[in-house]
Amino acid sequence: MTSSPARASAPGVPGKVRSRLRTLALLEAANIPFQAWVWFGVAGLPVTVANAVGFALAAALLVQGSLYWIAKLRQLRRPGPLPAVRAFLVARVADVPLLMAGVAFTAFAAAADPGRPSWPGVAFALVAVLEYVNYFHVQLMHDTPADLRRLAAAGLRPSHLARDLARARRR
Repeated sequence: MTSSPARASAPGVPGKVRSRLRTLALLEAANIPFQAWVWFGVAGLPVTVANAVGFALAAALLVQGSLYWIAKLRQLRRPGPLPAVRAFLVARVADVPLLMAGVAFTAFAAAADPGRPSWPGVAFALVAVLEYVNYFHVQLMHDTPADLRRLAAAGLRPSHLARDLARARRR
């Protein structure tokens, strides 16, 4: 999760916030083919089951992140509850066993066949876990000066999606 569109549901949202949300949604989605090209094309990592499983987990979390920013944009057009909030509540729970199984599978594969056929898969799976934490729990990504100032002043804080989900659970 990046940036701070915290004012996104307030009346009179600046075009800059809308633009940032569109950019976040696009970049999360575009990162999937880009990362596949970098790692499997340019870097020449082998497309083994372990590497594919780890990459698929990371890609799935990037899709969820992209969908969240799209939902946040829609919320700007129609203030109220986050669109598709139930799907995000389900994903928050359903992702955990999937991530656990994926990390376990890739770790087992790395123990059985260490090296390029498996270690990247473990790394991709761990990146997926970090993305999960970043989207659903604590904002780990701080890529703007405002984010960095807030991090320095107050430390880590709940992610935007975590705050939206907390609001939805209170309703």
